[in-house]
Amino acid sequence: MKKVIIRGDPGIGRGATIELDGEEVVCFSIDRQSDYHGADRPQLWCTVGSEDERETFEKREFVPHFLDVVAVDAEAIDVIVERGA
Repeated sequence: MKKVIIRGDPGIGRGATIELDGEEVVCFSIDRQSDYHGADRPQLWCTVGSEDERETFEKREFVPHFLDVVAVDAEAIDVIVERGA
C-alpha cells in the first residue's frame, strides 16, 4: 500500500483501477486538493494498493504517515477502470 499524489485530474473515482509503473493498483480512497484556491491544476491524493490489501485498508491496520509517497502527472498513469462498483 502507498500514497500516490496525482497532479491533474485523470477522471477517476474511489475504487478505480489504475496502472502505475507497470503495476495494477486499486484506489481505496481519493482526496481532491487545491480546488478552492490552490495550484492551477488539482491534485488527487490517493491511497492505493493491491486487492489483497483491501481488508487491511478497511480495518485501518496501517499507519498512513508511514506509507511510501509517489508523485506523478495524470498523463503518466493508465486508467483501467474509472470507478469501483
